[in-house]
Amino acid sequence: MGKSTEIARAKARRLKGMIKESDGIALEDERMKAEGRKEQAEARREEALARESRAASHR
Repeated sequence: MGKSTEIARAKARRLKGMIKESDGIALEDERMKAEGRKEQAEARREEALARESRAASHR
């Protein structure tokens, strides 16, 4: 899998987390909001790692 694909998947996962968080807000569900925030944080880390890896491979 290419680095661009990994970055795109991380962005999609972050979006999924944002949707889950907003659903939690709308439904007043604290657990769902927390899960959404956690998913977003994990996706940000994945995206950062993929970007670093891509940058290192271009050096």
